Amino acid sequence: MGLSPTIQKYILHWGEMGARWGVNRTVAQIHALLFLVNQPLNAEQIAETLNVARSNVSNSLKELQSWGLVRITHMAGDRRDHFQALQDVWAIFRVIVEERKKREIDPTLTVLRACAVEAENDPQLEQATKVKMAQVLDFLEMLTTTYEDYKHLPPATMQRFLKMGGKVARLLGGD
Repeated sequence: MGLSPTIQKYILHWGEMGARWGVNRTVAQIHALLFLVNQPLNAEQIAETLNVARSNVSNSLKELQSWGLVRITHMAGDRRDHFQALQDVWAIFRVIVEERKKREIDPTLTVLRACAVEAENDPQLEQATKVKMAQVLDFLEMLTTTYEDYKHLPPATMQRFLKMGGKVARLLGGD
């Protein structure tokens, strides 16, 4: 499958950004490809288009499926699995945020909560250290609570909320 120079540039950059966000470069590139093309692709087509090993494509597709960003679909007359990415930007954003929360924030909160309990009875900890630990825990819990409050809002409501962000900031005043 031939890709336009613009799509190639987009896919390469998405792979670079994925790597910066802790996502395997090939995983990110496959996601970008499946998002941009307008038909499902099989693994061989993906491998050929991106010039990556078939085994790498297979592992990357499993990762994307585990995140819920890509699903398997079937084509009439073709026994191979074809893959299609979520197409709604808001759905993609929600999936990524929810998965990162489950994989990164939730385990961190569990450890920080345990540390907070242990800190109460740790005579070696200075009070200033306990305060810092509590501040980080409070901050992450506040972010998590806010996320839970907003995650079920319809995309149109979230768009209005995000567009008025600057107005809200000016209304509330800066520090």
